[in-house]
Amino acid sequence: MAHIVSTINLKGGVGKTTITAALAEIMAAEHGKRVLLVDLDPQTNLTVYMIGEAHWKDLNDSDRTLATLFRDAVEPRSADGLFDIDAALQRDVSPVRTVTQVDLLASSLDLIDIQDRLLAPSGEFLHDPVELLARQIEKISGNYDYVLVDCPPNLSILTLNGLRISHGYIIPTVPDFMSTYGIAQVRSRIAKFATDVGVDIPAIGLVISKYRSEVTLHQQMADYLQRTGQDDGLHVFESRIPESGDIAAAAEFNDWGTLRQRYGYKGQYDALAALTVEFMHLVESS
Repeated sequence: MAHIVSTINLKGGVGKTTITAALAEIMAAEHGKRVLLVDLDPQTNLTVYMIGEAHWKDLNDSDRTLATLFRDAVEPRSADGLFDIDAALQRDVSPVRTVTQVDLLASSLDLIDIQDRLLAPSGEFLHDPVELLARQIEKISGNYDYVLVDCPPNLSILTLNGLRISHGYIIPTVPDFMSTYGIAQVRSRIAKFATDVGVDIPAIGLVISKYRSEVTLHQQMADYLQRTGQDDGLHVFESRIPESGDIAAAAEFNDWGTLRQRYGYKGQYDALAALTVEFMHLVESS
C-alpha cells in the first residue's frame, strides 16, 4: 500500500512545492521508489515544475487535469463524468533525465473558480466533495510506494481532499515569525477534520526551509522550533534546507542532466537528499 503524505502550510512562499518535487525525484532516483505527485494547488506550480507550461496547457485544454474531476461534481456532463484518471495520469514527468518512476496528476488554474462552487448556497456540501479525490486515488494507489500531495496554502475543499487520503502531513516553514505563526492552528484544524471524517492524519514533521545560517533570527528560530517541537510532539527534521538561488532556479522547466544540477552542488542537493532519507524513515517506521 502506498504511503500518502500531504505537504501544507497556510503561508505561501515557504518552499512547499520545491520540497514536494525534490522528495519525489530523490526517492525515485536514489531509492527506487515509485512516486505519484498530486497537484491540488490552483497555482499549478508543481505541475509546471515537472512538465512545463506548454504540456500543462495541452492537458488543461483536453480535460486531463484535476479540474475536470472537481468540475464533474458541479457540472455533470455525462453519467460517469468526463474525468478519466488513466488519461489524466502523466508518467515519468521529471525533466531530469536520470529520474524515472515519478508520475503526476496535474492541477489547473480553473480550480480557483470550481472550488467555490463545491459548496451549496446554504453551506451544505454537494456530492460529498471531500471524497472526490479519494475515489480516484484508490484506483491507482497500489501502483506506487508513495503519493505526495501538494496542497494549496489554505484549508479549502481542495486541501481537505488531499488530507482525506493522507496518512500524514509535513509542514515546510521558513524560520521566521510570519511563516511559523499559524502552525498550531494548522495542526488543530487538521486534527478536527480527521476526527470529523474518522481517520488518523498525524503530523509527520516540520521542515525548516529557505534557511540562512548566517542570519541570527533564522538560527534562533530554527533552534527554538527544534526545542518546542519536542514538547509539542512535533518532529522537526534535522536537515535544514538552505535558501539558495540554485534551488529557486530548479523551478525552471529545463533539460536538467542530474538532480545535483537541478538543486545545486554547494550542499543544497545534499540537504534535500538527507531530508528524503529522514522522511522515508519516519513514514515507513510509523
